[in-house]
Amino acid sequence: MIPSSPLEMLLLGFIIGLTGALAPGPTLVATINSSLKGGWTMGPRVTLGHILVEIVMVVLIVAGLAIVFKDFSWLIGGIGGIALVVFGIFTILESRNAEIDLSQSGVSRGDPVLAGILTSISNPYFWLWWFTVGSALLMGALAGGIIGALAFILGHWGADLGWLTLISVSVHKGRFFLGVREFRTILGLCGIFLVIFGGYFITTVWVLQG
Repeated sequence: MIPSSPLEMLLLGFIIGLTGALAPGPTLVATINSSLKGGWTMGPRVTLGHILVEIVMVVLIVAGLAIVFKDFSWLIGGIGGIALVVFGIFTILESRNAEIDLSQSGVSRGDPVLAGILTSISNPYFWLWWFTVGSALLMGALAGGIIGALAFILGHWGADLGWLTLISVSVHKGRFFLGVREFRTILGLCGIFLVIFGGYFITTVWVLQG
């Protein structure tokens, strides 16, 4: 259904994770606000909080959903593929006007790890993504072995860590390293990738089910 080699899974996890990380949201704002006070290390710390929540999600999916929906993996895969296409379309549309405002404020500048936790669990997009795209991809990765699944998760976290660290460094230095055009181009390309991979995902599910 999806690439099976660890390197391919690592790359897949990174690209798909980057798409979610790039989208402006509460975790990004928390990183900016924390970095205004605490410097570039706030990005990795906010990411740690985000990762702690995702560890819980991964455990729930592997220990719970994978058992309950074992006989309905084709349905989960289909829903995940459709969600990938939908998220991809929204990402492409968003990329046309997306910007990163490093002067944003309004989120508490308290503990950055706690900020990462709270902004993750309070974000509806986070839950929607993990119970559609995330669960489908994780179960597909597990079908190829635990190493591939770990590679996918590490790639996903690598994207979060890399992007939020770049943001915190940018705040610390007082300027964003990417121009608006470059940022929108990267975001748009990620959206296109999601649409293409989502279509491939759906097609593969149908072939296996048929």
